[in-house]
Amino acid sequence: MGRSFRYLLASTTSANLADGVLLTGAPLLAITLTRDPALVSLAGVATTLPWLLLALHAGALADRGDRRRIMVITALVRALALAGMAAAVAMDAMSMPLLLALLLVAGACEVFNDTSAQTVLPMAVAKQSLGRANGRLVAAETIGNNFVGAPVAGFLVALAPAALFGAPALLYAAAALCLLGMRGAYRPATVSTAPLRQDIATGLRYLMGNRTVRDLAVTAGVMNTCSSAYLSVFVLWAVGEGSAIGMTASQYGVVMAVLAAGAITGSLLADRLARRFGEGRTMVTLWTVDGLVLLLPVLVPTIPSVYVTGLLLGATAAAGNVLVVSFRQRIIPEELLGRVNSAYRLIGMGGNPLGAALGGLVGAVAGLPVVFVGAVALSLMAMPLAARALAHRAEPVAV
Repeated sequence: MGRSFRYLLASTTSANLADGVLLTGAPLLAITLTRDPALVSLAGVATTLPWLLLALHAGALADRGDRRRIMVITALVRALALAGMAAAVAMDAMSMPLLLALLLVAGACEVFNDTSAQTVLPMAVAKQSLGRANGRLVAAETIGNNFVGAPVAGFLVALAPAALFGAPALLYAAAALCLLGMRGAYRPATVSTAPLRQDIATGLRYLMGNRTVRDLAVTAGVMNTCSSAYLSVFVLWAVGEGSAIGMTASQYGVVMAVLAAGAITGSLLADRLARRFGEGRTMVTLWTVDGLVLLLPVLVPTIPSVYVTGLLLGATAAAGNVLVVSFRQRIIPEELLGRVNSAYRLIGMGGNPLGAALGGLVGAVAGLPVVFVGAVALSLMAMPLAARALAHRAEPVAV
């Protein structure tokens, strides 16, 4: 897939290792600053809030500027911010407001970086290689975020808290340097000069007018909302003496490693499955299995069933993600890719907080099995919409 992709893969690996250290280490540091649950929970809010506030703007800017340059700038901003935080920790000047400010900056940079990353890939590899390329990128993200980043964060917190920010700062700087090794131009051939708000409206209009992309976005939104509801209360079903399964905290922790192993496997096999069985059929099958497998630990509440569920869920979710991202990168015009992708992700991920809240509410009122079965049922109800979307290959949309 060429020199440019190799440098992009190296940059992605380095940046996601930094992400894994930061996302795991920040809450660990937060509980050393305060024991107030409301304040600790703000760490998660600060990390995800920029997606709701900035996603559409990030997409519009990715369609105007040099996408590689945006990624370099965001990596360097994160490196500098984290270096400053490392100095604050070393001088014993860390505080909760300072930590939250850092997470907001890092979250905002992630929005712009990830949006540009999904638009720069089709400019770095041939369209027929998008499936394999996305599979390798997802595998690198999973390894960095789940396998390596989390344990490294725990080690650094215990060894030297300042290194919790210093190490990711170096990794983000390395990610920026790797991007400089990419050859070629990464600015869209056609660049809009319209006001930013008008550009955002153009992306939304394309999404709503393109039946395939619109229906896939709605499907993703339904599935992610249901998954968020399910996972928000599953720990109560799985862990503790009074739970249905009776796992210990350490046994439950292994589930994340199993899920990551499944995700790596699925991401690497996705393109091969699509070539053999057809892209649309493979995506719908993966998403159907993704929903059905969540019933396993409910119907068979045992520890092995949880591990099997984690493995299958990781594989199907990652493979489906690789295929749908590659599909969007092929059919959306290059000059609109940033805006439409950001609008798609806003619809696809915007329901996650609502799903988590509903899962807790329904679980408290009607019981955990109602949450689990309801989430699976609603996910499966979205499958005909996905099948219809993929059967109806969208024509270009006038914007």
